[in-house]
Amino acid sequence: MAAHEPNGHGFMDLEVPEYAYMFGFLQMDGHLHQGAGQKGRLTAEVNARDIELLYTFKQLTPYNSSVTQRTRTTNFAPVHTSATWSMCSLEARTRINALGLPYGRKSKDIAPPRVAFCTRDYVRGIVDADGSVGYTSQGWPFVSLTTASTAIAAFFCDYARDLTGADRTIKRNARDSIYNVLYTKEPAQTLAAALYYPGCLSLQRKLDKADSLAAWSRPVGMRVAHTQRRWTPEEDRRLLRIGDSSTAADYLGRSERSCHMRLWRLRSGQVPTPTEQ
Repeated sequence: MAAHEPNGHGFMDLEVPEYAYMFGFLQMDGHLHQGAGQKGRLTAEVNARDIELLYTFKQLTPYNSSVTQRTRTTNFAPVHTSATWSMCSLEARTRINALGLPYGRKSKDIAPPRVAFCTRDYVRGIVDADGSVGYTSQGWPFVSLTTASTAIAAFFCDYARDLTGADRTIKRNARDSIYNVLYTKEPAQTLAAALYYPGCLSLQRKLDKADSLAAWSRPVGMRVAHTQRRWTPEEDRRLLRIGDSSTAADYLGRSERSCHMRLWRLRSGQVPTPTEQ
């Protein structure tokens, strides 16, 4: 797990890859607790095998913070050891809250930041926290994300579609009202290679899994599924000129969600604005 303390940048400057990753991870797997008055704390708990990531968070944080371990019995294992990173600084909590990590229960309310940020590092953070990387029981490479947030699920699908051409229609499952977004085969390979680049901050076990996906090749005779078309510069220009996702969807022959997310990414600088012709 490679990381360093960024120089010349403020805490949680999301244009720094390490902070973009850290914020994505905290949005999914962190908790802001509100205490009496201005008291409170930010925590992130992981399996003890991933404790090195929490020490990296401690290194990246210019405020007092701690990493502790505890062992207890859970519904999933008679003996479970976890590690927790904790920070109480009001200044730091205020910064993180303003970026989009609410106090208390947050799973349905979180959304991508409204400031400029390193997209692939942020996405890797949310996948490391609440996603999976590996091989299916059929031996296919896969990358998946589980979330209760509509905004996060839509953003992840939009990012993956722009990168791989594979489109997904998000829908909450009936059992627990959660989105389960899955990419397999070549789209999973492309997504994993883009997210888990050499030297990136990540969970080492998921980085190793992501690296292993490159070894898969499609068996002879396996049908290749149709992939959706990519956005063209001309479509981007027309979308910006129209400025309304509902109207643009009819004009461009795309879904309203696709137009809404593309327009947001163009306006927020997540994708380059095409030059006028």
